[in-house]
Amino acid sequence: MPVKKRAVALNILFLAGAAALLFFLIRAPKETTAHLPKDEIHLKFYGIDNKKEAERFCGECHRDSASSPLPANHPPPYRCLFCHKR
Repeated sequence: MPVKKRAVALNILFLAGAAALLFFLIRAPKETTAHLPKDEIHLKFYGIDNKKEAERFCGECHRDSASSPLPANHPPPYRCLFCHKR
C-alpha cells in the first residue's frame, strides 16, 4: 500500500475509533450514587485528605447496630468514598 493511502486509512481508522469512543461516552448512564452529605455529621470527612483515613469513621454511624445502618442491598462498606464523592 502506498504511503499516502496508508496515511489516509490510518486517519480514517483513528476518526472511526474517536467517534466510537465519543458515542460510548455520550450514551453512558448518569451518575446515580449519592454524594456525601454536607451536614454537621459529615463535615469532618471533608477536612481529611486521605480517603482511607476518612473511611475509618464511616462505621461509627453505618454499621448494623448504629444509628444509620446501611440497607441490605448496599455493596460492601469498606470503600465508602470510592463511590460517595465529597
